[in-house]
Amino acid sequence: MSVFIAYHPCYSHNVPEGHRFPMEKYQLLFQQLSYEGYRQECTVIEPLPIVSELLYTVHTHDYVAKLVDLTCSPREQRVSGFEHNEELIFRELVITEGTRKLTELVAENGGIGINIAGGTHHAYADRGEGFCLLNDFAVSAAWFHKTFPGKNALILDLDVHQGNGTAAIFNVHKAIRTVSFHGKHNYPLHKENSQLDVEFPDGTTDTTYLNQLSVFLDQEAIPDMLFYLCGVDVLATDKLGRLGLTMEGCRKRDELVLSWARKHRIPVVCAMGGGYSPQVSTVVNAHMQTIRLAFQIFS
Repeated sequence: MSVFIAYHPCYSHNVPEGHRFPMEKYQLLFQQLSYEGYRQECTVIEPLPIVSELLYTVHTHDYVAKLVDLTCSPREQRVSGFEHNEELIFRELVITEGTRKLTELVAENGGIGINIAGGTHHAYADRGEGFCLLNDFAVSAAWFHKTFPGKNALILDLDVHQGNGTAAIFNVHKAIRTVSFHGKHNYPLHKENSQLDVEFPDGTTDTTYLNQLSVFLDQEAIPDMLFYLCGVDVLATDKLGRLGLTMEGCRKRDELVLSWARKHRIPVVCAMGGGYSPQVSTVVNAHMQTIRLAFQIFS
């Protein structure tokens, strides 16, 4: 089996001091991956910006044009979580292509693809929200469905926040199954309808969460492609999370999902998703658990 990694230096975009989004985690994560010797055991790609025609499968022409032309209103920029500029839009286009290219690679070769960024599940067809401007999983899943007619995909979103943009985009697209495990009382205030939503109360612990996930995996039909959003904002330490998982519980979560995929020979594309613990080292360590497991299980 093969392991593919997507990374570009633009993933760590400059944001104002004190911004809630920990941009530095991407560079630190790639450095740690190299430090632990994993670069020699995988294929690393540096994505180019995605072409607009691929975005139009899930995003409106008007919205893509507003992003590229930097004509989103101040309010639209605030809702997206970032002040827009050329560097930021370049970053979003590169991240989205990173996930799509990984989808192509694992569809053709099997194994697992890991985008060091991505998981931008709050982006709708016509707008950005919650640090998400383009929906990389939606674009990539739509590309997969068009490229491999008759095959189906599962988007399994285990970020602590519901993938509202993804759910809205695919709420009538039967070939793309959307499943979200998230905090019941967390952002977004208005939840969309995924094909399956599993909601947890504040403070949910490892045992409850992992039991629910195990039941789901035991009962779920086997897809032809798995898109796995493995956000680490489920940790009890997370400033925006409100759940109560430990670092070991987060590791077991990833082990359950990745082992299930390997057992059934399902190609997997992972995106790191959210992580907002006060210490960025906690976030990096949690993401590295996912990467280490990927190499243990798939390489």
